[in-house]
Amino acid sequence: MTATENPEVSETEDQLETIPQDIVDEGEVAADYLEELLDIADLDGDIDIEVRGGRTYISIVTEDDEADLSSLVGQDGEVLDALQELTRLAVLSATGERSRLVLDIAGHRASRAEKLRTLAEQAISDARESGEAVHLEPMSAYERKLVHDIVADAGLHSESEGEAARRHIVVSTL
Repeated sequence: MTATENPEVSETEDQLETIPQDIVDEGEVAADYLEELLDIADLDGDIDIEVRGGRTYISIVTEDDEADLSSLVGQDGEVLDALQELTRLAVLSATGERSRLVLDIAGHRASRAEKLRTLAEQAISDARESGEAVHLEPMSAYERKLVHDIVADAGLHSESEGEAARRHIVVSTL
C-alpha cells in the first residue's frame, strides 16, 4: 500500500500563508484518516488536497485502473457519500470543529458535476422554451447546490422541493 499525501493547493505560494490554520488542520486530519482507510482496505491511492474558496477538497486517485477504487465509490456514489461523512466526523473528533470538506474518489464527483451541468443547462433551455417549471431528479444537497449555482448564473430561478431522498430542484423562469 502506497498512499501518498500530495498537498496540492490551488492558491499561489503567497496565498498559502493566508489559508486559515483550521483549514490546514482539517486537510491533514482528513488525509491521515483516509490514508489509514486505504491501508486497511489494502488499496493503492494518492491523496490530493486542495483549498478552493475556503473549502477543503480531497481527492483519492490512482495511476492504476480506477476500478480498484470503485468499491469506495459504490453505486451512485453512496459509499463515497458515507466516507465523506465519516471523514468529516474524524475531523470533528480531532479538531472539535465541523468540516465542510468535499471528498472525491476516482474522479466520481468531478464526472458527476459535469453531468449535472449538462442536466442543468438542458433544464434551463427547457424552462426558457416552454415557460413551464422543470422538475429534476432527486439529488444530494451538494449536487443541488451545484445546480442552483448554474441556474442562478443563467438568470433563472430554482428551488428545492420534496423531502429526504425525494428532494429535487424545480427550475423556472420566475
